[in-house]
Amino acid sequence: MRSSITKRLALIAMIPATLLVVIAFASSAQAAVTATAKMQSDIVTLTNKQRAAHGCKAVVVSPALTRAATGHSGYQARTKKMSHVGANKSTFITRSKAAGYNRPLSENVAYGFSSASALVNAWMASPGHRANILNCKAIAVGIGIAKASNGTPYYTQNFGY
Repeated sequence: MRSSITKRLALIAMIPATLLVVIAFASSAQAAVTATAKMQSDIVTLTNKQRAAHGCKAVVVSPALTRAATGHSGYQARTKKMSHVGANKSTFITRSKAAGYNRPLSENVAYGFSSASALVNAWMASPGHRANILNCKAIAVGIGIAKASNGTPYYTQNFGY
């Protein structure tokens, strides 16, 4: 009888510890989502500041372009290879259309940057990436961010007409 009571008490004692672990994991997962959303927002804000400084209208966030960009960043993070070519030799055009955006314009990719400002500054220092950011025909943007197993972040910025 005592061993049965002891086992039950031990199980009851484990409940708070289990809940604490669940809460800790949930909190860290929520923090990662929040950090990613903040970084995405910062990239869009800095992109729009560059566009405004060069006479272009702001781009608005497109959920479809964001899905396409997020999927591609995930692919790059899994393969640990930065490329405009994705899974099954996909392009930003095929990925954007598959995500539901029918007028894709261009794509920027990068990896390893720890801040939005460093990332956007690097893209602005690269002629091709800069041209994509400053293309006044762009009206929409999607930002994807994913981390590789070693913690390296991979970024995709998709623009649309």
